[in-house]
Formats: sequence, C-alpha cells, structure tokens
Amino acid sequence: MVAHLGVVSSSFLSPRLRRLSRFESDIHKPSTSVVASMGDDPISDWILTEGNATKITRISPVGGGCINFASRYDTDVVPFFVKTNRSIGSSMFEGEALGLSAMYATESIRVPRPFKVGSLRTGGSYIIMEFVEFGSSRGDQSVLGKKLANMHKAGTSSKGFGFEVNNTIGSTPQINIWTSDWIEFFAEHRLGYQLKLVREQYGDSIIYEKGQRLMKNLGALFEDVVIEPCLLHGDLWSGNISSDKNGEPVILDPACYYGHNEAEFGMSWCAGFGGSFYSSYFEVMPKQPGFEKRKDLYMLYHHLNHYNLFGSGYRSSSMSIIDDYLRILKL
Repeated sequence: MVAHLGVVSSSFLSPRLRRLSRFESDIHKPSTSVVASMGDDPISDWILTEGNATKITRISPVGGGCINFASRYDTDVVPFFVKTNRSIGSSMFEGEALGLSAMYATESIRVPRPFKVGSLRTGGSYIIMEFVEFGSSRGDQSVLGKKLANMHKAGTSSKGFGFEVNNTIGSTPQINIWTSDWIEFFAEHRLGYQLKLVREQYGDSIIYEKGQRLMKNLGALFEDVVIEPCLLHGDLWSGNISSDKNGEPVILDPACYYGHNEAEFGMSWCAGFGGSFYSSYFEVMPKQPGFEKRKDLYMLYHHLNHYNLFGSGYRSSSMSIIDDYLRILKL
C-alpha cells in the first residue's frame, strides 16, 4: 500500500538485470573495487555492485505507505526505489516481487521491476525495485482497462487457482494454495480465511456463521460461467494505480494470484473505475453472464479484510453484503 516512484532505463543495468527472469533473493558479496564505499548495509551493497552504481548521492523518504518505510536511492547512474520493514522477514517482499515479476512477464502493462529481496542485518527485510517517475494524473482509464484486460488474458496458469507462494493483502496473510476449482478456492481461501480471522479477533460469531452459510452456496452465482485462471493484481485500488511521465498506466503494490478475472474488481469501491475503463476492458475480456450479481461477492472479500485490518467500522458493510446474498439465494 505504498505510492512510489521513477524510470530505470535498462541500458544502464547489467545483463542480469535486463534479463530479469526473476528477482534476486540472495545476498551478494561486494566486489573489491567498491568495498571502501560500503558498510554493513546490504541495500547499498547491492546498489554499488549489481546495480552498477559507483556512489549513492542521496537517500530520501517517499511517503504514502502505512506498512513499510519507503525510500528513493539516487545514484550516479539511475535511482532505485527501496522498501524496508524492520519487524518482518523477507517472505512478504518475496511474494510482492514474484507478483511484480509475473505481471512484468506478460508485457501488457507497466509495473515496477523488482531487482532484489533480502534480509537487513539488524533485523527485518527489504526490496529494491525500479523507480518509476509518476506523471501528473492517473492516466487514461480506457487505456488502463485495455492493458489490464491484456494482462488477464496473457497471464494464465496450468496449475489452477492460487499462486507460487502465500502473500499478503495489506498486512493480512493471503493463502494461495493451488486449487483446481475456483468456487472452492474463493470460498475457502478468501472468504473463509477472512471470516475465521474476524471470529478470532473480534469474537464475531454472527457474521462468521452467516458467512459460512453463504460460502457453502456460492454455486448458484456462477451458472453458465467459464472460469479460467488468470493473473490478478489482487489489490487494485486508487492508491495502487498511477501513470508514468508518458501517461502510460502503472500498477504497483500487488497481492497477486491466479483467479477469476472478475475478482480484480473487488476493490472497485475505492478505485474510481469509470465507464470507459469497463468498456475497454470488456472489449478484450468479454463480460460473462451474471457479472453484476457477482460484483458485491468479490467486494465482500476486501470489506472483510478491512474489518480485520481497521476494525468494526467495516462490519456493517460486510454484514450487509452477506445478508443481501442470503436473501437473494433464499438461504
């Protein structure tokens, strides 16, 4: 949930970075030519070796996040964007980097390229990625819709629904165990997991029991629908959408997994998608029967997550969605 960043030209980077088959998660030994410029900071170590810089000219904070600390590292070649967290291990950033790499590989929409994930020597972890210089607006919504649809179309999985690793949605764990059936995956690993957290954190047995009834009867909402696993950003709200200096859409801070494409719109209540966005999207990924009646179902996952993250202010909206579906399904 951090707003970040500026453009790294691949011509400045080593062949390893230009290929970027996946991000790096090991700590490299510094070369002897730059040892004198480095201390015990693995971030600077990487920038001054694999990042091809000879000096770091400035480190400045970047605002916008509530979970991690974000910084811009200016160098004599290109700037880098760095996020750190002093209290967690590297698994959260590894999940983010794998998601960014998967989206980048679709060659459909701009995302910051992840370069390095590692552990801080004083505890905690970090991720180094491309610094994307943002433009003055969020860009053209119709272009965003088309590019997002192209990503969904290009990012497919033969393993089913899920992802290579568990990751996080905000700071909440997001379980991505590979599952062959979408309804089972969404019921158990999305709604079910959030409902379990609500009961554990708040003792809210009422919403838990009603949610369980809904979970067990989702099939009626998916009649005549063909669902193929496609790569989702997973947390697409306005704070994670921007444009670069050329006006091209940029999406960032993902919670990626392979799922039903409609689930991408679960954060639409705070994303500001307009008519031109949806028109362009559905030109590439046609709207399926029952789309409108499933919209609130996918929003429910995120409302429940907000309940877990931010407290009871989101209880009423979560309960309202559940009650509406119980009435519609006559449960």
